[in-house]
Amino acid sequence: MKDFLQELRVLLSYPRNLVLLGARLVVAYGFSTPALVKMNDPEGAITWFASLGIPFPDLMAYTVAGLESTGVVLLILGLFTRPISLLLSFVMVGAILFVHQGHGFAAAANGIEIPLLYGTLLWVFVTRGAGRYSLDHWLLGDHHD
Repeated sequence: MKDFLQELRVLLSYPRNLVLLGARLVVAYGFSTPALVKMNDPEGAITWFASLGIPFPDLMAYTVAGLESTGVVLLILGLFTRPISLLLSFVMVGAILFVHQGHGFAAAANGIEIPLLYGTLLWVFVTRGAGRYSLDHWLLGDHHD
């Protein structure tokens, strides 16, 4: 019975790892446009951050643009997934506090729904890792399957 349960655990780990891969790719895609907008127009990002009342808008605009851009690449590769996901989750907290909270919950009203969903997925990566189909698994030995 113990062998059967072990085999079942291995078999069931494959869909979980495919889900983690798919989720990483979806989250990376979601960060790609905001990252590109900020990278292509840093002055516009600084002006926007300042208008939102974000402290140190110059520093924060460059920091967020860098985290988002780096995050896209690292999430796709599944490399350093836990630390970049943690950092991106802080970006989502900032997005909720400074951009979305005054609009309620619904995404259609620019509410907190989307950054909350991204933040939740990012915390899945922080706690579970990138999964088997990642450079974290193959190069760094993150075998939290």
